Amino acid sequence: MRITLIAGALTLLTMSTMSTMPALAGQQPSLDYEYFKMKVQPIFVAKRTGRARCIACHGSGTPLRLQPLPAGSTSWSDDDSRKNFQAMQRVAFAGNVRSRILLHPLEETAGGDFYHSGGKHFASQNDPEWLVLKAWVLGSK
Repeated sequence: MRITLIAGALTLLTMSTMSTMPALAGQQPSLDYEYFKMKVQPIFVAKRTGRARCIACHGSGTPLRLQPLPAGSTSWSDDDSRKNFQAMQRVAFAGNVRSRILLHPLEETAGGDFYHSGGKHFASQNDPEWLVLKAWVLGSK
């Protein structure tokens, strides 16, 4: 009798756990706006030795367009940040490490694609800024 009760309790526990698992397993990563705003966007204005800041080219004159920064500022309004987030969704695909936002500015020898007219900003996949971009694409919040 005691073994039957224990077995029954384990069965119920297993079934209740399994009923929530498909929902968790089926969840797709998504691109989080707050993570983008707080951690990804600052990468676009970061100064790098021997390289232009991303905003220097992507503020005008390229198909992937960020909102221009207000004069004398290094950050965007919430409205402009949302527009930047929408623009980045053209090159950042949730859960896809082959997204252009990861490959385009990464050195080809480190797994990046062939060409980026603004230069290759990340020499390796261990670059801290590149890891922030990857974490965002993979669904960090």
